[in-house]
Amino acid sequence: MSIPNTRQLKRRPTHPGEMLREDFLPDYGLRVASLAEAVGVSRQSINELLRARRAVSPEMALRLSRLFGNSAEFWLNAQRAVDLWDAAQAIKDEVVRIKPLQVA
Repeated sequence: MSIPNTRQLKRRPTHPGEMLREDFLPDYGLRVASLAEAVGVSRQSINELLRARRAVSPEMALRLSRLFGNSAEFWLNAQRAVDLWDAAQAIKDEVVRIKPLQVA
């Protein structure tokens, strides 16, 4: 059994790094260096994440969820949305050619 997904985003979902940069850092008064120190990673890792050049890993999701008091799933779901959208854009012509199966 399947449920068709007819809703397709027209724009790329917000990268979790952009959420960090635009919402979390200003609200908590954090800078790149202080965020990196707080979660125990390098400034380069945080900088790449904030610039959407690095994905949120499960480990980073756990670190961010602990720091900000939300869930690791919040961060991973945001990353998953971006990853799925990127993949859909990359292979959309191939996916269109796949014929859905019908139940016998």
